[in-house]
Amino acid sequence: MEPIKLSIDKAFGFVPEEAVAAYAPQVESANRTLEDGTGRGNDFLGWLHLPTSISEAHLADIEQTARTLREQCQAVVVIGIGGSYLGAKAVNEALANSFDWLVAERRDPIVLYAGQNIGEDYRYELQELLKGKKFGIICISKSGTTTEPALAFRLLKDQLEAQQGKEAARQLIVCITDKARGALRTLATQEGYKTFVIEDNIGGRFSVLSPVGLLPIAVAGHDVRRLVQGAADMERATGTDVPFADNPAARYAAVRNALYHSGKKIEILVNFHPKLHYVSEWWKQLYGESEGKDGKGIFPASVDFTTDLHSMGQWIQDGERTIFETVISVREPNHTKVFPHDDANLDGLNFLAGKRVDEVNKMAELGTMLAHVDGGVPNLKVELPRLDEYYLGQLIYFFERACGMSGYVLGVNPFDQPGVEAYKKNMFALLDKPGYEEASRAIKARL
Repeated sequence: MEPIKLSIDKAFGFVPEEAVAAYAPQVESANRTLEDGTGRGNDFLGWLHLPTSISEAHLADIEQTARTLREQCQAVVVIGIGGSYLGAKAVNEALANSFDWLVAERRDPIVLYAGQNIGEDYRYELQELLKGKKFGIICISKSGTTTEPALAFRLLKDQLEAQQGKEAARQLIVCITDKARGALRTLATQEGYKTFVIEDNIGGRFSVLSPVGLLPIAVAGHDVRRLVQGAADMERATGTDVPFADNPAARYAAVRNALYHSGKKIEILVNFHPKLHYVSEWWKQLYGESEGKDGKGIFPASVDFTTDLHSMGQWIQDGERTIFETVISVREPNHTKVFPHDDANLDGLNFLAGKRVDEVNKMAELGTMLAHVDGGVPNLKVELPRLDEYYLGQLIYFFERACGMSGYVLGVNPFDQPGVEAYKKNMFALLDKPGYEEASRAIKARL
């Protein structure tokens, strides 16, 4: 199988090729630091060799659990937030039929998501949808006390037990959590729920290739073995034994840092394939949470083209020149649609007759890249031969490995997230959570 391809030549008009090459020693050193486990955050490197270390027994267990849920449920709700749901949703949305949820006669359960927000209307509407339906729950949380998923789990567990009975509900709940401690582990043990472990050394945003991502992806009917195989092949293609010139993750980390230090502070992940929207959402968490600290870091943003060319296109073309783009391109669609001839030609589009719709899309992609480069926006390109499990596995691991290298070159710990606690402390104080009395008085005095 051929690998995904990284092209960085359209950045060289903004940073010299020599300037990118000058980062090679730092990037290779960062890659060795990852491999040796000698850098900051080295207790969260469980993802690094995860693809090549997943056992046959582990995959078989995930597939069997998924099969059980698929056979018994009309819907399966994945409860999680951040890395506990974004990776699975990214892969599931990329591989699903865009209108699958509208199909009246479904053989597969629909996969729904909860715990990623605190919207009361969202919760109400989800629970109304699930009334009278046999549904399952996959609850993903190391602690079991993270506010958003804990709220969702309590509500949905109560509903499932009310609709199916407590004993039947036990067979339809799977918990992915800590192996030994935490509220969710305690509950799962007490109730006898099926469980999978989130290893201590795998952080949420790097957990797609663990049960956190693999189980929901398998429940949706996708081939997790091919996903893992793609990631394993990319693991080998980005190792410390691969020269800088041949290592796509190393080159991506280098050009990002070169552009950042030249004044390009915002990276926009671009796709011309609507199914990749949630891949961008996953990528934004991966890079934003890994690099945005100590007053440093490229701001990760995303757009869906050509849709957003009619909204964000003006700013990207002519706005402040502090941005660069990374385009994810899919070489060959999974389906063929040819544009028809029309005798009246009132829309003036007969010049496209006989062409595939994808040819039009590819020319929009190329034309946009050229226009943006001419407008002062460096462009990188990551090309997938096709959109399938294997190449998504490659893409996921490519971004993960590059993120670790890029963070170390930037001089931050890519594997912590100290900034995400600030809002929680304020929220708990405002809600008068026990133990927050002093903080509650202080924050209410401010208000």
